[in-house]
Amino acid sequence: MATSRLLRTSAAALAATALLISGCSSGSSSPRAETSSGRTTEAGAQRPAADATLEPLPATVPAALRPYYDQKLSWHPCGVAGFECATMKAPLDYAHPSAATDLKLAVARKKATGPGSRLGSLLLNPGGPGGSAIEYLQQYAPQGPAVRARYDLVAMDPRGVARSEPVECLSNKQMDRYTQVDQTPDDPAEVNKLVTAYRDFAKGCEARSGKVLPHVSTIEAARDMDVLRAVLGDKKLAYMGASYGTFLGATYAGLFPTRSGRLVLDGAMNPDLDSRTVNLDQTVGFNTAFTAFAADCVKQKDCPLGHKNAADAGRRLSALFKKLDAHPAETGEARKLTESLATTGVIAAMYDQRAWPMLREYLTQAEAGNGRGLLTLSDSYYERDPNGSYANQMYANPAVNCLDLAPAFTSPEQVRAAVPSFRRASPVFGENFAWAALNCAYWPVKPTGTPHRIPARGAAPIVVVGTTRDPATPYTWAKALAAQLTNATLLTYEGDGHTAYGRGSDCIDTAVNTYLLDGTTPPKNKHCK
Repeated sequence: MATSRLLRTSAAALAATALLISGCSSGSSSPRAETSSGRTTEAGAQRPAADATLEPLPATVPAALRPYYDQKLSWHPCGVAGFECATMKAPLDYAHPSAATDLKLAVARKKATGPGSRLGSLLLNPGGPGGSAIEYLQQYAPQGPAVRARYDLVAMDPRGVARSEPVECLSNKQMDRYTQVDQTPDDPAEVNKLVTAYRDFAKGCEARSGKVLPHVSTIEAARDMDVLRAVLGDKKLAYMGASYGTFLGATYAGLFPTRSGRLVLDGAMNPDLDSRTVNLDQTVGFNTAFTAFAADCVKQKDCPLGHKNAADAGRRLSALFKKLDAHPAETGEARKLTESLATTGVIAAMYDQRAWPMLREYLTQAEAGNGRGLLTLSDSYYERDPNGSYANQMYANPAVNCLDLAPAFTSPEQVRAAVPSFRRASPVFGENFAWAALNCAYWPVKPTGTPHRIPARGAAPIVVVGTTRDPATPYTWAKALAAQLTNATLLTYEGDGHTAYGRGSDCIDTAVNTYLLDGTTPPKNKHCK
């Protein structure tokens, strides 16, 4: 059961897969039209722009928040050699700050190595929501030598994530069962089982994390970033955010435009969309990615999906999912490969084309009745360790998403009515994605966010990066965000996978590094391959 709207960098997703193994052309089948604001809607429908606009907060720090902005961090060596860690205090509720309810947020940094003058701090976030920025910094951050030389690389796990007051929901065994629930229900009994799973998940989150659940919104996390900026001694925030991290960075620019420095937003989200549109657009995105994979697969000798064309490969994959729905495959352990786990495994491989050979191998194994490989990919997506323990990303993810936007659907009946449109968007994944979008319907905390535009008037130039065949953050979102921001440049990577920086394109890396180092934005309409 893939959590709806999980956004992470491909580097982190692929690296997680590799760690587990050692111990992701338009394919939309639905005609879509782009509105003047850059949003896409199904079958040519025009959706009006969101009425709300994110307005800046007052430039003066309120007296009640001054103790947070003036705090001093106590740094100590931690983790990998050369890294330091600290704990920063932030108010649970910015409207009612109180030392009695303060949150403790984990921060890490690696100081600039030189040569060259230090440019300040560069804050990193890999997405999710729910991805650990500290883990990303310590293990996967791909910043080039020149950037590492002149910036202190800094990461803060956002509130509710990893080391920062993590949201918890289920025991490991409960999570195992949750991930195996059928997400393409065939009858009322299976629908009831899915709804019960969503309800129980939400109840578990409320029971284990009731204090923090109402206060893990993206706006609150962005306000924490401004506190960190001040504590680090930077007049302006330099930031690199990937995937969901782009929404976090854009939100910061909207709230604090005069404190925004050099911001890179890679694999951009569009804050101007409601939850249903986000889910439908992602369905199209993953269909685009799968079509690219399938078109490549049918040319390979070891392709288990035939050698005709991408559409036929999709039908064969759907047939495999149906077979696993009736007869889960053995994996060499107590868990079997169900349809739900197999689908999640395939989705995980869509984040990075470097996983395609691995996916071909694992699909071949699954066809032969061995589900171990796809289970490994699914476990990487869920961040399940070989010992059976889960990281908190799958708990933090819906906690943030369900607070930021109203649910896409509020009842199974609404999902049933929408399934045809999702199937048109993706014959392979559509039904699964439609039912996944029901998860927020039973969330114990009412949403505090709404779709909105972010102009960030007065902010320094921002670089938005979009990948043309990105599965998780479709390219149309990057175009829309760049159009919303008053002072933004769109940098395009014509290729596959989720996000673009640090993934092998010298063109992208050079353009981003140049901007970070001297503030020069890429030329207008620059495309890289």
